[in-house]
Amino acid sequence: MTLDSETAAQSTAAVGTTAQRGQVRQAALASTVGTTIEWYDFFLYNTAAALIFPALFFPASTEYAGRLESFATYAVGFAARPVGAAIFGHWGDRIGRKATLIVTLLLMGFSTALVGLLPGTDRIGAAAPVLLVLLRLLQGLAVGGEWSGSVLLSMEWGNQRRRGLMASFPQLGVAFGLILGTGFLYLLSWRLTDAQFESWGWRIPFVFSLVMVAVGLWIRMRILETPMFARRLQQRQISRLPTWDVVRSHWRPIVLSAFARLSEQAPFYVITAFTLSYLTEEQGFSKTFALAAILSAAALEVVVVPLFGHLSDSLGRKRIYMLGSALMGVYAFVLFAAMDSGVAAIAFFGVFLALIPHGMQYGPQASLIAESFPTSLRYAGAGLGYQLASVIAGGPAPLVATWLLAQTGSGYAIAAAILGCSVVTLIAVALMKDHSGTDIDDDTAYGGTATAASDPQPVGASSRR
Repeated sequence: MTLDSETAAQSTAAVGTTAQRGQVRQAALASTVGTTIEWYDFFLYNTAAALIFPALFFPASTEYAGRLESFATYAVGFAARPVGAAIFGHWGDRIGRKATLIVTLLLMGFSTALVGLLPGTDRIGAAAPVLLVLLRLLQGLAVGGEWSGSVLLSMEWGNQRRRGLMASFPQLGVAFGLILGTGFLYLLSWRLTDAQFESWGWRIPFVFSLVMVAVGLWIRMRILETPMFARRLQQRQISRLPTWDVVRSHWRPIVLSAFARLSEQAPFYVITAFTLSYLTEEQGFSKTFALAAILSAAALEVVVVPLFGHLSDSLGRKRIYMLGSALMGVYAFVLFAAMDSGVAAIAFFGVFLALIPHGMQYGPQASLIAESFPTSLRYAGAGLGYQLASVIAGGPAPLVATWLLAQTGSGYAIAAAILGCSVVTLIAVALMKDHSGTDIDDDTAYGGTATAASDPQPVGASSRR
């Protein structure tokens, strides 16, 4: 798929007209719905990895080893995310945001549905965990390419004085996806017996992702390419190798973006994945209780994320982000104290409030990272910076938490690790540039023309390569 000059002209012609306002709304909707579907699929796996997969795919292992093996397959998806960011970032900066996002949506939907159809180890032996890992890799590739495209679709179409708010809408996909995915499993675990749920009930939400993908495709097919990228096409400012160019010329913001996510990424997956097993296996709470606590926290984040994205437009991205990071480092100790209390109400509210400091970072995070790169390299640069954190923080988080708990017998060791992540994040964000008030459509703000070193190509040239 390529974006031709006629389509590019339609996008740029819409600027400043009534049509633009319609496109802004559709872009925000398409971004939010698309990321919701992607994260619905991703979080289904996370929840099942904690509650279902150890017994289904690793039945010969001890409870501790099975949990580690299950979370290891979970981590594989995170390792694939930077690869997905590099692959789809290349095409997102070559052929456009819209076309690339359609591919990532299809890839995620079909790989998730196949997980729901995958037989267990008792039926196909060692092939079951191998196929599980392969499908998880495909999920990771899709998510790796999805995030930056969705953020740019909303941010580059929206009001440039409200980039923090506009870029926060796709971030809501995490909360909505968590609510839908975990909520679906919660309802099934509530309505079905444990035997029914563990045998076939858990598979229903995975297969249902195909229906959601159809809805997402219908919405995404109706939007135009963003005017910022369309102008680059018309001006023949498209890089031959966007991923290589952005790594070579903008490696510093990529690295800082990755480390800036430590205190957001690692705690999030401890809260949404590890605490499921911690509350059920270590503290004796029911699966229904644990899922309800996570659902409530996700619902609260639906309010928190756009709120702090909006505040970052007036108070600055870095200020809001660093406050959230510091609060996360402190709250980690509160969270484990609440879960260790043995009192259901205290444990519930400990988890319920845990995603507030996450939302304080996640709201302004999209604009903070995406604004660090010029338009012609933004898809690849933002995606790489964002997804590298998946390797060093998100993927290992449940594994490290499980290991720390086994070694120390205390959740406070995990809290201390989260505090360490906050310290690293505060340093990284302090070193980042705050582009809140700058014109991100002006490449000179990033040290010159972004594509000068890569031999800019004519419109449609990508179709010949």
